[in-house]
Amino acid sequence: MTDSAASVRGAMARQLPPTASSDDSPKGDPWHAFGYIVSGVGVYGLAGWALDRWLGTTFLVAIGILIGAGFGIYMTYARFNKASQ
Repeated sequence: MTDSAASVRGAMARQLPPTASSDDSPKGDPWHAFGYIVSGVGVYGLAGWALDRWLGTTFLVAIGILIGAGFGIYMTYARFNKASQ
């Protein structure tokens, strides 16, 4: 083993494992909120668009977008509420 590898190995052996403290609790990530809302709007908007094409209507895409936004907001609330406890 070379001298540099031995010194790195020695330094790694001396490192202490991270300790859990009270402020290490999981925090909500704003990108998760953005992702939930955008994906909800996208998935349910696409489902509404497909139903519009299949049924020959024009209003289901708007309903799908609203339902997707509602589900995205609910999932964001559930995620951040769980993270804050």
